[in-house]
Amino acid sequence: MILFPAIDLKDGRVVRLLKGDFATVHQVADDPVTVARAFAGAGAAWVHMVDLDGARDGVRRNADAVRAVCETGLRVELGGGIRRLQDIEDVFKLGVYRAVIGSAAVTDPELVRRAVETFGPKRIAVGVDARNGRVCTAGWVEDSGVEYREFARRMEALGVRHLIFTDIDTDGTLAGPAYDRLAALQAAVNCDITASGGVGSNEDLRRLQAAGLYGAIVGKAYYTGAVDLALAVREGGPQA
Repeated sequence: MILFPAIDLKDGRVVRLLKGDFATVHQVADDPVTVARAFAGAGAAWVHMVDLDGARDGVRRNADAVRAVCETGLRVELGGGIRRLQDIEDVFKLGVYRAVIGSAAVTDPELVRRAVETFGPKRIAVGVDARNGRVCTAGWVEDSGVEYREFARRMEALGVRHLIFTDIDTDGTLAGPAYDRLAALQAAVNCDITASGGVGSNEDLRRLQAAGLYGAIVGKAYYTGAVDLALAVREGGPQA
């Protein structure tokens, strides 16, 4: 299973939120490059990055930080504010390997189809960000009314192979992932699924791996020391 340690950026700072609530934002590290190098030192090959400024208002302000992390040699997966084909081209120029389409996948599915056709399915992921089983958009503040499994099926039909499922209710809580919803999603589609939200221990990661998940994002649990990233990478197996 691929481990995706996370760096969330706001105004160039490494921050964390609780359940996606911007009122809870707090800084957890000074320098994203230092954090990324620590990930690499633990054996990680990937880093999951979110431009929170872009996610909330569609304006990406953290290009310099993203480029600097790309230059560490980690393979960067980036979401937040990616709403046009040009946005994808722009972040790939920074060195990003995989672009994550979030809100725009709900409002503009044609963008998803074109992105997959243009860049290939390995380089495009879609974020399935759900609260109470319904997909949320605009930095998780708007309920789309679309059931998460139905949304995932629509994305698969457009050629998407990578889905990142975030259970907003567990994000940042360290209370454990939404195992039941993840299992239901696995049963609904044949995509590679990365679990996000709620990871609070190495045992959570073992359970996700045993369930056959493609990947798992580790955010708050890394910064609090609740997860031993080096151990998780060793237990996860090849990280290519």
